[in-house]
Amino acid sequence: MSLLDTRVPAVILRIDPNPFHHGTLGAVRSLGRAGVAVHVVADSAGSPVRKSRYVRRMHPPPLPGASADDILGVLRRVADEITAPAVLVPMDDASAIAVARMRDALAPSYLLPAVPGTLAERVADKAELAGVCAAAGVPHPVTLVPDSAAEAADAVRRLGEPVVAKWSRPWLLPAGSGLRSTQLVRSAAGARELYLRTGEAGSPLLLQAYLPPGPGRDWFFHGYADGSGALRAGGPGTKHLAWPRGAGLTAVGRWTPNPQVRELAERLTGELGYRGILDLDFRRCGTTGRYHLLDFNPRPGAQFRLFADSAGLDVVRALHLDLTGRPLPDGAPLAGRSFVVENYAPLTALRPAPDGRELAWYAADDPGPGWAMWALWGRHVSGRLRQRLRPAAPARTAPAAHLIPRAAPAPLTDNEKASK
Repeated sequence: MSLLDTRVPAVILRIDPNPFHHGTLGAVRSLGRAGVAVHVVADSAGSPVRKSRYVRRMHPPPLPGASADDILGVLRRVADEITAPAVLVPMDDASAIAVARMRDALAPSYLLPAVPGTLAERVADKAELAGVCAAAGVPHPVTLVPDSAAEAADAVRRLGEPVVAKWSRPWLLPAGSGLRSTQLVRSAAGARELYLRTGEAGSPLLLQAYLPPGPGRDWFFHGYADGSGALRAGGPGTKHLAWPRGAGLTAVGRWTPNPQVRELAERLTGELGYRGILDLDFRRCGTTGRYHLLDFNPRPGAQFRLFADSAGLDVVRALHLDLTGRPLPDGAPLAGRSFVVENYAPLTALRPAPDGRELAWYAADDPGPGWAMWALWGRHVSGRLRQRLRPAAPARTAPAAHLIPRAAPAPLTDNEKASK
């Protein structure tokens, strides 16, 4: 018999069109295996998620950059089709922020944690997060928000090269702009040039002191803050391999107990009065040993299934249980358990895992998405190779027949790098 109330369906919402978002599949499987009817509101074009046996139905999502009214309209149409109150699980920052703002308008069609309307937006905003950490006494890298190109250049001189450049609200970055949510800037001139694109980015540029990565320095914490504010499910983990290397999503992670990281997570959520699922990213300073909070994501992290304990509890199941009035089982942490994203770490996926492991895509009880992912990944990689190997088009020549050089390619966006 399932611990979850299987009379209450779930709706998984993702606005980001990335077909390789394995966290969406993790949420579908977590709830579907417990007998919950799972509806997915996300882009289904080529997505391996649609092949899962645990998807009750795919629904067209709001378009990237959709207004709050558009998002509300889509969710109301889905609710009309389901005809029963559902637990709503946003899977990206844009949808988490929109849902938190529209909490009252979405009731009673959807069950949602009691997050103050603007809190999700505050913690997801990279500039706001610095102030949030200062108020809670949580270490955070020194962060400057320049008001001009000259101030951006001066910030690099003050912080020392390189610096980390971030757009305050990365979910507003326009598709196809070539702008990345986070990147290293190695010169004052580079910071000045990046600042000049602020209007295009849609949010302020901030420059942050660089904490170098290294073995044992990259940590994350996933949890669910219940109605009383207590952190349940989840736990701390270490990032053993990232894609792209040195930064980016977790390709290989391990459940690693760390009382200091947990204490920082509890302090932060307690000070904020946060409720619901959270995903925190930390980096330990190699000089001081202090853990600095880099990101606060007000939704499940893509690798949340790493933290499925001995009772089968993870943050998504905790959300469903809590919002339907069911008790959360007391499971034991499975320290040493690992999580591997096969398309980014194929060799690691083949190695023995004595402490247990979950793969992002392949599952014996649900093989369809894994096969679909490899087919899609193969086409994606071959397409990239063809682009790089395609000979340059003949350049037009002036009367003197001097060749005109081709422009340098635009940098990859974070989504492109994550899907590479």
